[in-house]
Amino acid sequence: MNLKLRTFQVGSPRKRGEGLRIGTVRYLPRGVYKKDYAKLDYFDIWFPILAPSRKLLKWAHSQQDSASKFPEKYKREMMSNTNSRQAIKLLAKLALKTPIAIGCYCEDERYCHRSVLRKLIKEAASEKGGA
Repeated sequence: MNLKLRTFQVGSPRKRGEGLRIGTVRYLPRGVYKKDYAKLDYFDIWFPILAPSRKLLKWAHSQQDSASKFPEKYKREMMSNTNSRQAIKLLAKLALKTPIAIGCYCEDERYCHRSVLRKLIKEAASEKGGA
């Protein structure tokens, strides 16, 4: 299985072969309108269904040690919702055929939901069958 999947930090320069940039963020950058995010080259498509929920973001920002529990909470949130599960499967199927990149604002991917999302997409790509 050759998955054409990368990650990126929103606002970073594009890399060669990166493909379609998908912003998996809950909120657009401050002061950016929905009609302008692609023109400003933040990402090609905004896909907030794969962003952590407002509730999870609020929890993470209020916790001293949220980094250790956040990945599992985010994964549970994504897998407990039909829409996000199907969106993950869609990205997995796309990444088998065309280059895509999933992005977020976080500087360090190790502490970001995009690292968890990347794993979920890889798992979905390796699954056999349909919906």
